[in-house]
Amino acid sequence: MCGITGFIDFNGASSEHDLEQMTHSLEHRGPDGFGTFIHGTAHYKIGLGHRRLSILELSELGKQPMNWNQYTIVFNGEIYNFSEIKSDLQKRGHQFLSESDTEMILHAYGEWGEKCLDRFIGMFAFVIYDADKEAIFIARDRAGVKPLFLYQNNGLFLFASELKAFHQHPDFEKHISIPAVQAFLQYGSVPTPHCIFEHCRKLEPGHFMRSSLKNFQPETVQYWNVYDYYNQPKLDLSVEEAKNQTEELLKSACEYRMVSDVPVGVFLSGGYDSTCVTALLQKERTEALRTFTISVPDIGLNEAPYAKTIAEVLQTNHTETECSAREAIDLISELPYFYDEPFADSSAIPTTLVSKIARQHVTVALSADGGDEVFAGYNRYEMILKYGEKLNKIPAFARKSMAGVMDRIPADSIPVLKNKYNFAQRYEKTKAILRNTSDRNIMLSVSQLFTDEQIEKLSTHSFEKLSSYFDSTELTNYSPLAFAQAMDYQTYLLDDILQKVDRASMTVSLESREPLLDHRLIEFAAQLPDDFKFRDGSKKWLLKEIVHRYIPKSVMDRPKMGFAIPIESWLRNELRDLLETYLSRERITETGLFHWSEIDRLKTAFLSGRTEFGVKIWYLLSFMMWYEKWGK
Repeated sequence: MCGITGFIDFNGASSEHDLEQMTHSLEHRGPDGFGTFIHGTAHYKIGLGHRRLSILELSELGKQPMNWNQYTIVFNGEIYNFSEIKSDLQKRGHQFLSESDTEMILHAYGEWGEKCLDRFIGMFAFVIYDADKEAIFIARDRAGVKPLFLYQNNGLFLFASELKAFHQHPDFEKHISIPAVQAFLQYGSVPTPHCIFEHCRKLEPGHFMRSSLKNFQPETVQYWNVYDYYNQPKLDLSVEEAKNQTEELLKSACEYRMVSDVPVGVFLSGGYDSTCVTALLQKERTEALRTFTISVPDIGLNEAPYAKTIAEVLQTNHTETECSAREAIDLISELPYFYDEPFADSSAIPTTLVSKIARQHVTVALSADGGDEVFAGYNRYEMILKYGEKLNKIPAFARKSMAGVMDRIPADSIPVLKNKYNFAQRYEKTKAILRNTSDRNIMLSVSQLFTDEQIEKLSTHSFEKLSSYFDSTELTNYSPLAFAQAMDYQTYLLDDILQKVDRASMTVSLESREPLLDHRLIEFAAQLPDDFKFRDGSKKWLLKEIVHRYIPKSVMDRPKMGFAIPIESWLRNELRDLLETYLSRERITETGLFHWSEIDRLKTAFLSGRTEFGVKIWYLLSFMMWYEKWGK
């Protein structure tokens, strides 16, 4: 895993110094070295920059930018099956100098062109310059594990793994996109393909871009779509056949992600997803896996005992680290630098902490993200299945009346329930669902924080809704569960989970790998019957059955925890000064983006006891901290 950046300047004004500054801004992604390539013609100047985190081919033969024939590449990620592809290419007459997957990509592109992407199992974002054809080819992996930002304006095209590289180019024009700000307040991130700045966007997962540089008109093409697999008829398999085939795919996905020339570990929480990855890998090894977990007991985040139990059963080499609430809180001021597009998922804090611990021992860590989306593990799926049909039987006027009554009853005033985890936020979402019970609107309601109407009150500009995967009509053969899973795969997983893990791990130069996001796994799981995923009230039923082959069910049974942060309590106490500083009349007015009166109302209500406004205050604080760092 590395950092890539570069430019295509049709004005010819960009310099080697500009390229180096852009490249060095990504040093945390690749502290082991850097390289640049720059070439000019009568029509354009192109520059490619790379920061290296050495994982495969540790010698200078793995250095980038890398050249072969007329091709030059910068590449971020890993192609796990590169050895098999390389062998195929050698049979076709290709000769290699290194054991690098980067070199394999160059030869594969030379042999098969864009069709090489169909052969890759991995996570990747790369740019290839073809000097003979004077053309550019840019690609991103199927799930969107590796990020890639693009900028095009006034004859200048920029690309980078992180937005901060653009700020190092003197001709980058920094204009905040108002619709993107509004979307951030709804989702806690800016939805793909959009970006917080005008003239910027993200290359979508499963897409590539190509263009001649003689007549630069970039064309974006989709080469893979998860909806294609959800639209297939369900597979006719017995339970045992489904278990066995799924387990074989899981084994392959996990083993591929152990390919490395540096030490590899596994994040272990003791939940089903991370236990599955750990168990499958440890069973095939005599040497103990390195596993890692953290706990922050004084905020109630403590999965360590569960992880320790699993580690003892599987006999891994386990590292357990206890952090204090102060360590977690102190990270908050650092987040805007690494999350250089507004981001409000507070679980970025513990994710960064566990990455820091792991990096002291390994350079690569396997994470189990994606299990909930692929195998149906979220609580909202249970809610959709249990209550969706029942809610639709209630007349609309009755449902809306119920929501109106809830508007007048604060979450904090409801005995017993007010003490349940995240009750205030779930209370708000229930009101939104009561108002509209379609599959699409249920997913929107559980995914959005601020409603469209609330954004209208908050913003100084008219609300302009950005298009997103929620608007897709490509799903044609789906159940409510499949719809929810497919939407999460394209939205929450992409824009929240994967962005969080990429930045958190790269903060400390740690490569995070995601075996449960192997595209072969989702292609298969999407075609499994719903009752293989949710059965008898059990979410992720099939995955759990596979785990029970390795770990007794009695050991695994416990409530799902997650990386919950007591953000409402912190905002009223430890972060109160930060809140008052950034959410002040002066700073809010300076942005020109929000009505102070509405923010003051929310802040006052929250500090007076309306806990359900806490996450909204956190979103606003996160934005204002980002604005201070990058938006001015």
